[in-house]
Amino acid sequence: MTETTDQLPRVAFYDTKPYDRVYFDPEAKRLGLSIEYHEFRLSAANAISARGALAVCVFVNDPINEACLKNLSEQGIRLVALRCAGFNNIDLEAAKTYGIKVVRVPAYSPYSVAEHTVALLLTLNRKIHRSFNRVRELNFSLSGLVGFDLHGKTVGILGTGKIGKIAAQIFRGFGCEVLVHDLFPDSAWAGKIGVTYVSQAEVLSKSDIVSLHLPLNKESFHLLNADTISQMKKGAYLINTSRGKLVDSAAVIDALKSQHLGGVALDVYEEEEGVFFEDHSATALQDDVLSRLLTFPNVLVTSHQAFLTEEALHAIAEMTIDSIARFARGEAIASERTVV
Repeated sequence: MTETTDQLPRVAFYDTKPYDRVYFDPEAKRLGLSIEYHEFRLSAANAISARGALAVCVFVNDPINEACLKNLSEQGIRLVALRCAGFNNIDLEAAKTYGIKVVRVPAYSPYSVAEHTVALLLTLNRKIHRSFNRVRELNFSLSGLVGFDLHGKTVGILGTGKIGKIAAQIFRGFGCEVLVHDLFPDSAWAGKIGVTYVSQAEVLSKSDIVSLHLPLNKESFHLLNADTISQMKKGAYLINTSRGKLVDSAAVIDALKSQHLGGVALDVYEEEEGVFFEDHSATALQDDVLSRLLTFPNVLVTSHQAFLTEEALHAIAEMTIDSIARFARGEAIASERTVV
């Protein structure tokens, strides 16, 4: 006899988009789980919607604070599955207090984010986005579209985890000199591909392009601020595809106005919650800082889409559903996926 969907363990999914179903439904069916999709973000106010579920699954901007975790606990929830690598949006101490396990996807496709980093830089530098708009209006002039060769430039990478390492290798393929900094240097890897570990100050002062590939924590919050940006070469480019709060947006605006920064490309933004992943085309943007950033011709912003490849989405779905299914069966979940 075939088990009906109503009889399967239910997982409440929040902040979902249509593409989520494409990748998560087959994995859930394969491992005997039922998914209840919610388009709204999970919060303390709506945590009651998880009542009766085995677990909840959230994304990068769901505010899983102490109040939310308390309410989830009252609904009988004992697992929060993050379908992302970062976990700075969840109160881990409160999760421990309420006996709620937290799992994440530590690595899905580092190539997706690293490749998007380079795509942003190439688009910004060679003015491809501006050229695209011109040509659609039958304007084929080249005025104002001058870029520079990446070959021979110095690229600085802060953070050499999986994504940072792949980005470094791609830039080496362009013929760039690559300077890297990390609290835990991998000298063997650096020697193999020809990059050099140096201090953070040296990365900033010597690089034509600085790319961020760091986790967000107390130490890295606003790592790029007025002081550290002033240490960068005049005219340098800043690329951030990691975490929005690594960068002080107001300081970036000041550096753009003074022309200290030559260009900025962002796939993340420190106040992106409620803005990114949504369509605001019919309304006025309420974020004045982001609105100001978007006025600069040498700023390129994408809406947290660096992860958005078929390979990455499949890996995220597979690993997330596997963790939930293991929890349902009372089995151990791999330590690298477990946050609490």
